[in-house]
Amino acid sequence: MSVQRVAAVAGFVCAGLLVVNAARRGGVLPETAFTHAIAPFAALTGLLAITGIYLLVRANAGALGLVGYVLNSAGLAGAFAVEYTLHFVFPYLGGGTVSRLLAGGTGRAFLVTSAVLLVGVLTFSAAVIRSGDMPVVGVVLYAAGMVPGSLRNLVPEPVYLAGLVMAAVGVAWMAVRLWGAEEEPMVAVGRQRGASAAG
Repeated sequence: MSVQRVAAVAGFVCAGLLVVNAARRGGVLPETAFTHAIAPFAALTGLLAITGIYLLVRANAGALGLVGYVLNSAGLAGAFAVEYTLHFVFPYLGGGTVSRLLAGGTGRAFLVTSAVLLVGVLTFSAAVIRSGDMPVVGVVLYAAGMVPGSLRNLVPEPVYLAGLVMAAVGVAWMAVRLWGAEEEPMVAVGRQRGASAAG
């Protein structure tokens, strides 16, 4: 399976997990050990998906694309760590301990992660749109949804949940493009290089 298709599968999984997370937090799905256990992996699969997207668009995305990819990747990696902490660490600590952590360095780290993710999403999305290699509506939905998705503690809960669903639609839309990405040009380039080396 090609890199693009692996990334596309990750994108579809990410979209599904975002919808499940929104449904769980919105009371549509029950709060179970399973739904909590899979929650952090939306960020991780999202990281894999944007890696595939970047590899597809990098030729036309330029330096802005690289900067956006690095920031978006760092933000998603940080989001995975935050979600892991929220679901697998904080529940086993006392309320007072959690409050002290959030009031100190841990809370500041969470805030920095949100800021990096927000800037990364917007920068990466702008570069992807400029490249012309991805469906514009899908990219816009991803960016628009991830704005409240990055600011979970600063926006009303319904806005945050709607953002997750919107981002899920955007990611799935881009994953469709990844799945159908043509690889023949890359193969042709590889053959040309091989021929040059042989000559």
